[in-house]
Amino acid sequence: MAHEYLGLTELVKINDQNLADIDVTDLLQDAPLLAALAAAPSSNGTDHKYLKETGAPVVGFRAVNAGRENKKSADTLVTIALKILAASFDCDKSLADAYRRGPDAFVAREALRHLKAAFAGAEGQIIYGTGADAGGFVGLADADTLNALADEMVVNATGTTAATGSSVYLIRTNGDGTDCTLIGAGQSGEAGDSIDLMIGDTVVIQKSDGDGKHYPAYYTPIEGWLGLQIGSKYSVGRICNLTADSGKGLTDALIYEALSRFPASRQPNLIAMNRRSLKQLRASRTATNATGTPAPRPVDVDGIPIVVTDQIGSTETLLAA
Repeated sequence: MAHEYLGLTELVKINDQNLADIDVTDLLQDAPLLAALAAAPSSNGTDHKYLKETGAPVVGFRAVNAGRENKKSADTLVTIALKILAASFDCDKSLADAYRRGPDAFVAREALRHLKAAFAGAEGQIIYGTGADAGGFVGLADADTLNALADEMVVNATGTTAATGSSVYLIRTNGDGTDCTLIGAGQSGEAGDSIDLMIGDTVVIQKSDGDGKHYPAYYTPIEGWLGLQIGSKYSVGRICNLTADSGKGLTDALIYEALSRFPASRQPNLIAMNRRSLKQLRASRTATNATGTPAPRPVDVDGIPIVVTDQIGSTETLLAA
């Protein structure tokens, strides 16, 4: 894929002295799910490791003067490979210097847009994993606990129209880092670094054009290591195969079915869905309330807040067995 750079056409647009001092966008680049997830630094640099209890010790009662066999617990080592999220950019120095507010403002404007796109991309990766970007980390949709109808934490909404599917995720996330958690490290990849994307100093570099000729450019590095820890199989539930087919949209009944898959003491604390699913949920409540009046916009289910994100699509491939 060819590189693309800001040029004189864009400079003429943004240098217009009559422009209102606002930033308007047509892009869907918000990342509310990313903001809602707990986050923690990696335990081991670019490989985050933790132990998951997968076997309980056998205990029980015994008779007087009769012993019991000693049975140990069991743990499984889980390793999550972090991936580099890159939002670095460069621009022709003379172009930035010609900006009406100066080169620092030009670079800051681009940096803000690159960061926003990076956060939206990270949220898409959290949801779709390698289906969003093959070079990124494993996400919810391709996790081996959520990618088949037979999985314990998957509820099938039974929609049938191909390529019109959507999913809703019920997520348990918390500050103790045991459940669904965004894992990160800084540019160096060292454990303990900030999990934020690291914005380096803007420097002047010698850049080569397509013919190998040189020109000066401002270069700003923006990178960080990111991964997703799902925790246990009871940390995330999924309602899949939601479509626009009659009776195949999101309902409270489907959500409560998904809630029933979680342990009583470890319930989810957020529900992520897109706008279509929110509309379907509201419509189902309108159709079933006592008065038939339009239901209010859903903001939670039984006190569990709803996070609406445009990073969950409505054109998913239907999940099969």
